[in-house]
Amino acid sequence: MDARQLVCISCPLGCRLTVEKDENSPQGYRVAGNSCKRGIDYAIREVTEPTRMVTSTVRIRGAHLSRLPVRTDRPIPKERIMDCMALINDLEVTSPVTMGQVLISDLFGTGAHVVASRSL
Repeated sequence: MDARQLVCISCPLGCRLTVEKDENSPQGYRVAGNSCKRGIDYAIREVTEPTRMVTSTVRIRGAHLSRLPVRTDRPIPKERIMDCMALINDLEVTSPVTMGQVLISDLFGTGAHVVASRSL
């Protein structure tokens, strides 16, 4: 693996990180440019198994708005985002919905749920 350049999003500093494979390191990677330990954890996680939170909207019937904001309650694997969006795009809910209500359970066996981001 060649050196990979990242901008850390673990805290507001936005450190510019360089990640390289290093067999001699206990974690298997060498990270440079971080200002805190969270940067090391973020960089290694980003190159080994990247995850993202998903935010979107779904159709809702019986409410004063036509769309309900939703999100995943934890990050999901990056390669499953498009599959998640396909499920979200096909979903239509009926009012009333409360904030935090689970709309899709256990996405692809990840333990993540799609939840309502507001009550309508």
